[in-house]
Amino acid sequence: MNDTAFGTFDELLAATHDSMKPIVRALRALIVDVDPAAVEVVRLGDRAATYGVGPRKMIDGYCYILPHAKWVNVGFFHGALLDDPADLLEGTGAKMRHVKIRSLQDVEAPALRALVETAHATRVREG
Repeated sequence: MNDTAFGTFDELLAATHDSMKPIVRALRALIVDVDPAAVEVVRLGDRAATYGVGPRKMIDGYCYILPHAKWVNVGFFHGALLDDPADLLEGTGAKMRHVKIRSLQDVEAPALRALVETAHATRVREG
């Protein structure tokens, strides 16, 4: 049985602190710019929107947006495998990594875009 509470991006935004809403919107725009065909699945129980080549989080997904009160994580399901010359990625899990985004300027960083592009390209090749 799957107890996941699915929702919409607008519902995720409604649950996001006002100061983080522009960052969440900008991250979504970045991901869609990199991958116009991205499958977006909002899991309200996770408080996150996931993006991938299909609806399955860990199998099809390559990144996610997870708002917090003072930052927004953009996470990568296979981030441990990504080349990260700017040393943006945080985390110690076997596969997952994230970047804490605190400003719109952080969203505009070429190194962040490169991570999204590489994560997407990797998922497309493996998927």
